Amino acid sequence: QVQLAESGGGSVQAGGSLRVSCAASSWIFSRLAMGWFRQAPGKERDFVAGISWSSSSTNYADFVKGRFTVYRENAKNTVYLQMNSLKPEDTGVYYCAADRAEFRPLVPMTVADFGSWGQGTQVTVSS
Repeated sequence: QVQLAESGGGSVQAGGSLRVSCAASSWIFSRLAMGWFRQAPGKERDFVAGISWSSSSTNYADFVKGRFTVYRENAKNTVYLQMNSLKPEDTGVYYCAADRAEFRPLVPMTVADFGSWGQGTQVTVSS
């Protein structure tokens, strides 16, 4: 497993932008697809976006397409989620997660596919 630590959450008004980051503790990061999930109070943890180990492939949930961008810097063991045009319904705790398998060609999208999780960072969007 790899240790993950998110940062960059906060409060913003609707229409604003935030970037959250996730730093990994191990060089194995460069071999793993990474995902971002979010969880609102009383709701399940939902997939938001993911990126393959090589950055050649990305996936987005329909509710963030065109607004959020996931990217990574393997040299820094860091993955980012740039969030633009934020809406109040984007409020929640955002978690990054690392794939269980190395060099997976496709971007996984389910919680069970990810073996390591960060502690989460709160994002609050006010109307």
